[in-house]
Amino acid sequence: MRVLLRVEYKGCGYCGWQRQKNGLSVQEVLANAVREVTGRASVMHGSGRTDAGVHAIAQAVHFDTDTKIPLDKLPIAINAHLPADVRVLSAIKVANGFNARFDAVSKTYLYKLYCAPVSSPLREGLCAYVPKKPDVTKMRLAAAYILGEHDFKCFQAAGGHVKTTVRTIYSFDIREEGAEIHFEVTGNGFLYNMVRIMVGTLYYVGIGKLSPEDVRDIIESGDRTRAGKTMPPEGLYLKRVVYPFEREGDLISPK
Repeated sequence: MRVLLRVEYKGCGYCGWQRQKNGLSVQEVLANAVREVTGRASVMHGSGRTDAGVHAIAQAVHFDTDTKIPLDKLPIAINAHLPADVRVLSAIKVANGFNARFDAVSKTYLYKLYCAPVSSPLREGLCAYVPKKPDVTKMRLAAAYILGEHDFKCFQAAGGHVKTTVRTIYSFDIREEGAEIHFEVTGNGFLYNMVRIMVGTLYYVGIGKLSPEDVRDIIESGDRTRAGKTMPPEGLYLKRVVYPFEREGDLISPK
């Protein structure tokens, strides 16, 4: 049967989601734990790759297994073989043709920015840090230009290989949480480093390097060099991946 896991992890100690030769990946430690529980090697298929240092609140992962362990007990069994910074939250049976990556309706990312004169050791690795707070009102005005369907090649880092750079952004919320600013964006898909570059561009708006209207012009130009910097990975969290079979109340999708 095919099983869908929801997995939470802190990305600080990993080279990313994808298995690599030069470091330990989340995919590798999860596969090792599943093999310990089921007695067989299984390939873990994630909804998408997260880079080194990036976190997940609910990464979606599918794999095939013939285990007899009840699905409600499977997370407990797998977690017993995982390090403390990776946890399986849930496990459900899905159709044999289901694919965690290609069947996603939408993805939501959260980016956390900590703004204070002095950096916080308790937020190290979990938030990006800037000493000066950007103008949230201006950033919200700029984010409105990102909504909808656009060619977002201006927000793609070098190294991205996709057939099309057209994506649809359904929502982009910016809220203040004490000394932190949280950027939460939902879309039907994202390009390589797209969220980190979008946040970097909005940050430039917030500190006066760009105007809100510049964001519209940057998208229309398709020129990466006109957009903001790529923000650090430690502020980024994959928050939610939604599939068509899930409850309507959980679905964040185009109207």
